[in-house]
Amino acid sequence: MANKKIGIVSRNSPTYLKDYRPPGFLIDTMRMHVDLYEEETNVRTVLNLRRNPKVDVSKPLVLNGEEMVLKCLSLDGRTLSSSEYQITDSLLIIPRVPDSLFTLETKVTIKPQENTQLIGLYKSKNVFCSQCEPYGFRRITYFLDRPDVLTRYTTTITADKDRYPFLLSNGNLIESKMLCSNRQWVHWEDPLKKPSYLFALVAGDFDVLEDVFFTRSDRKIILRLFLEKGLKHQGFFALQSLKRAMKWDEERFGREYDLKVYMIVAVGDFNTGAMENKGINIFNAKNILADPKTATDEDYMRIENVIGHEYFHNWSGNRVTCRDWFQISLKEGLTVFRDQCFSEDITSRATARIRNVNYLRNVQFLEDSSPTAHPVRPNSYIEINNCYTSTIYNKGAEVIRMIRTLLGSKIFRKGMDLYFSRYDGQAVTIEDFVQAMMDVSSKNFEQFKKWYDHIGTPILDMESEYDQEKEVLILKVRQSCSSGSSKKLPLHIPLALGLLNSEYEDATSKLDGDDNFIRGTRVLEIKKSEEVFKFLNVKKKPILSLLRDFSAPVYSNYPYSDEELLQLFQHDSDPFSRWESGQIFSRRLIGNLIKDYQQKRSLKLDDRFVESFRDIVVRSHGDYGYAALLILLPSETGLMQFIQNTDVETIYSVRQFVKRELAKTLVLELTTAYERHRLPSYTYNWIDVGKRAFKNRCLNYLTENAEDKQYALAYRQFRDSDNMTDVIGSLSALVNHECKERDRALDEFYRKWKDHPLVVNKWMALQASSKLPSTTENVKRLLQHPAFNIKNPNNVYSLLVTFGMNTVCFHDKNGEGYRLISDCVLNIDAINPQMAARVLQPLSNWKIMDEGRQELMKTELNRIAKVSRSSSGVYEIITKSLNSSEFI
Repeated sequence: MANKKIGIVSRNSPTYLKDYRPPGFLIDTMRMHVDLYEEETNVRTVLNLRRNPKVDVSKPLVLNGEEMVLKCLSLDGRTLSSSEYQITDSLLIIPRVPDSLFTLETKVTIKPQENTQLIGLYKSKNVFCSQCEPYGFRRITYFLDRPDVLTRYTTTITADKDRYPFLLSNGNLIESKMLCSNRQWVHWEDPLKKPSYLFALVAGDFDVLEDVFFTRSDRKIILRLFLEKGLKHQGFFALQSLKRAMKWDEERFGREYDLKVYMIVAVGDFNTGAMENKGINIFNAKNILADPKTATDEDYMRIENVIGHEYFHNWSGNRVTCRDWFQISLKEGLTVFRDQCFSEDITSRATARIRNVNYLRNVQFLEDSSPTAHPVRPNSYIEINNCYTSTIYNKGAEVIRMIRTLLGSKIFRKGMDLYFSRYDGQAVTIEDFVQAMMDVSSKNFEQFKKWYDHIGTPILDMESEYDQEKEVLILKVRQSCSSGSSKKLPLHIPLALGLLNSEYEDATSKLDGDDNFIRGTRVLEIKKSEEVFKFLNVKKKPILSLLRDFSAPVYSNYPYSDEELLQLFQHDSDPFSRWESGQIFSRRLIGNLIKDYQQKRSLKLDDRFVESFRDIVVRSHGDYGYAALLILLPSETGLMQFIQNTDVETIYSVRQFVKRELAKTLVLELTTAYERHRLPSYTYNWIDVGKRAFKNRCLNYLTENAEDKQYALAYRQFRDSDNMTDVIGSLSALVNHECKERDRALDEFYRKWKDHPLVVNKWMALQASSKLPSTTENVKRLLQHPAFNIKNPNNVYSLLVTFGMNTVCFHDKNGEGYRLISDCVLNIDAINPQMAARVLQPLSNWKIMDEGRQELMKTELNRIAKVSRSSSGVYEIITKSLNSSEFI
């Protein structure tokens, strides 16, 4: 049947939160049949629709649909002529439909084999798989493709039995049978209503891992992992992680799984980390496959974290979903918070918290200071995929954490229980979540809700005065914003703090106007632009331990003396604040050395700083992973946020000086610690993970001595290790040095692992992260390497995104790093726009650079902007970067 077309709405038009309207129609049930063939796929759907009683009844039916050919359209069993509907590139419009319940049947053809965007239904090697969030379902069939349309799905699939023995979809398998011509037919039903973005379909041949989980109500759940043939042994850790996540969610949040089977499918081509489709999660293979020889401790931790995240979505995202895509943080921020709590409980709380804060600062804080800065709930977007950001996910999680801090864990749990029970089976908003928290407590969160609309990172400037005679401590707090935007201020900010007495122990404190004496951590609530707090009965001048546990995602400034910072670094009972005091001291030290460097004065480390490091290296015990973090210097990216008007080369040079001096001065202690933490064999448990992290941190310092024996030590570890963690640890120590051991190890690594794509990605990432001057040219060569496929997201992210995060080489003053990235963006955008937008992101962070680099970066942004057919995602980032106020 011929397709009649009408005008096309501009793909680059912004969508605004204020324009949200409920759907004009509701879809009670959907029956879908998918007939898979090698050349094209036929999709037949039958929708039972009715008008939404809350919306104007005169509106036409408008369905979303892209990249498909309509073969037949029937209304209540009658085939419609082409004059009775209209088709655009993205819509199917039927002006006249019944006012009562009616049935609409569509038949379309699509070509998954040609789908390089990996959105909708596509082919990953020999596997058909789908990705429907946020707007992928419209590339499979015509539908009301929006999250507030919840529908009950029935799916049947047919395909060749030999090529595709496993045909999977949402819900429970009802029936399967053989048809003629060796074609298999299966029937899946999902008993729970869901939005279209949670639909999934997979067809392929797999190795299958199976286990069972008994819920707290003694229901038996079948767990199945579908893995690439030959890789079954790499799925056992993921399966055990899933069982731990299911048990944890029952115990911590009272959430029980609701279907008979839970499936996970691992594929090699996937734009993101994983997708929480109801009952059938589809994962990027890198977040599932692991064994000691091919996966690092970091991989194991990420796998457990992502497994937990996607499983926790079953309630925070699936059972209770978001009304519109401006509310993404309702599901993602909440679920990140939940997966962070999971990681804290099953590993080391201190280490997990610091790692999350470090990521937030290096990624989200940078995003907050860039032209693409946006609130946790954006008020507009051009391309919704650009809203899947660290602000939405990680800052959104911090907002949830602040609510828990303000309410306390018990009341917060009551609020979560109410939220899940009140809104089960509904599509809701951030206001609904906050209202549940208000309804179980006496807290008024009206001011707090400003966090969801605020752009930029708040700043807390603090100072104190102590009156020995009156035994009174005065703390003054002033809030402002890093972005210069104050229209949403003041915010409601929880400030957790403690007072350390002269014995460096937590002191008991009493706040003026509060009858309670509190020993340890106290939470102050900052609600005004300026606040003053008076502590009574303070016998001696204390040291303030501020922003404990990173109680709010803010910059904090307090005029600590060096001695106070060192005492906190040695004695603070709060693990985050202890680590943070070391980071502040390190930033201050490096900042002072930068001034000496710029004035061409000789550089010298503070002896007290060296001794504090020595103490940790010598005395490390217990939480070894935490000790490894204590001796980690602030990153170049982190330093750039705190040390203004300084070029990249200077920051890198001075940071390297500090690292080399520590390595030279503490060579004996580092060598002894390295040997002391070596393990006879690999086991994944938290103590051993910490020991390996600490040992490899020591090795990384030792190679800074640039001596043959240290290079030989690193190569020996590379050669003799029985696990990938120590192999990568040795390569990470060598990759920044021009030495024969580096080249030899990289060559041997590739020869050994060239047939293992996920391991080769590590090889590419290591080289892209190198600080050597040859890195940019080496990345160009790797783009032409047989192992690199520009259509594969894992390849692209490992090489190009890693390079974009390489502060030294990406920002080389010759501009070659910028040109390399912009060339790749132009190439990738025609293949996979979502991937291109991700690669482009580092070019948008030009504001924190010096004037010369700003001009070079904007030159490349303008070069991309001149391409007339750039995707909406790339267009949006370019437009915001060059005119940062237009769409915020």
